[in-house]
Amino acid sequence: MSTSDTQAGPSGIDTTVPHSARIWNYWLGGKDNYQVDREAGDAYRRTVPDIDAVARASRYFLTRSIRHLAGEAGIRQFLDVGTGLPTVDNTHEVAQRVAPTSKIVYVDNDPLVLLHAQALLTSVPEGATQYIDADLHDPETVLAGAARTLDFGRPTALILSDVLGHVTDFEVARDIVRRLVGGLCPGSYLMLSHGAARDPELIAAQDDYNDTGAVPYILRSPEQITSFFDGLDLLDPGVVPMPEWRPDVAVGDYPPSVGMGGVARVP
Repeated sequence: MSTSDTQAGPSGIDTTVPHSARIWNYWLGGKDNYQVDREAGDAYRRTVPDIDAVARASRYFLTRSIRHLAGEAGIRQFLDVGTGLPTVDNTHEVAQRVAPTSKIVYVDNDPLVLLHAQALLTSVPEGATQYIDADLHDPETVLAGAARTLDFGRPTALILSDVLGHVTDFEVARDIVRRLVGGLCPGSYLMLSHGAARDPELIAAQDDYNDTGAVPYILRSPEQITSFFDGLDLLDPGVVPMPEWRPDVAVGDYPPSVGMGGVARVP
């Protein structure tokens, strides 16, 4: 897509308005984006010069948390809601490298993600991957669709990676998490990451982006992000800036605009 500046996109995809998944893809060095996304991404970068590093920090957090869940925690089922566009080290790739029998269900309702669903459906023979077209705002439909592949009587990891910011009402977002977690058995896990309202430059850039007519993304305070884990047993080190969550190497300097994340066990 990035090789063409035409505004004509596949059916059902509006290429005249920037799209957060495509902008994220651009910041990560991907090719699944349009001119309007690159322009919006560049405008964001002028206010937050380290935004590419922020995007990478989120991806690395996803990788480390999935590796822990499939490894030390022994999880073999993953429900990734709000999948976004395939990039490097998608959930099934990380999980199945650790445990080839892992089953992964991806959930999104974006037509662009649907076009790329085949890239998410690759699997080693011992495991399985599936994609369902469903809305984050309808947790019961998400769980019912995922149950065709996953056994919710067994521990499952729910992955909510930087998606809840698209739910503009905080209490609605909390309710969505509660209902999704409510479909999991004890011994399951919630992995959640979210853009944090800590850096003035990031807040300004996000406000400008939300004014473009694109689907808005709401940054939230560290306290609000932590509250998504209410009632669950947080793993150390808790809800922290993503580079600080069980880093592979010593944590050096990282952008103040980096988001926050955590992993918790369902008691």
